Amino acid sequence: MQKETPIFFLLLLCGLTVFAQTPENSSQNNPEVERVEKAVYELNQAMVNRDETALKNLTTEALTYGHSSGNIENKQAFVDAVVHGDFNFISTDTENQTVYFSGDDTAVVRHIFLIEAINKGNPVSIRLGNMMVFKKQKNQWRLLARQAYKL
Repeated sequence: MQKETPIFFLLLLCGLTVFAQTPENSSQNNPEVERVEKAVYELNQAMVNRDETALKNLTTEALTYGHSSGNIENKQAFVDAVVHGDFNFISTDTENQTVYFSGDDTAVVRHIFLIEAINKGNPVSIRLGNMMVFKKQKNQWRLLARQAYKL
């Protein structure tokens, strides 16, 4: 019996350590993860396609869109820059994407954002860190905030 007690406490400690490292708002087994990931993909495709209607539908009115340069845009400035600006997205992709939830209506997405584009006539390849906050409105995930950062 005395030998079993230390083993029991060792196993309990290991279990608590594993549990403590798993966030309670983990996206594992959450059906909303796919919906948020779909919203990220659709937003990226709308940027490539310069689709003004989709960009407006996928973003909240209160959007704050931060670039890695420090420039911050509201919804109208963001949409205008994508649709009519000198920067033309050719393709986008993401790496190492994670989704975390705060309640039922807020999702935080982090990923590495990979961009191929034409900037003022010159081809560019960009690799940025990205954090996005999505808000669920009328059963649709919409971008509320985004901040990119240089890697």
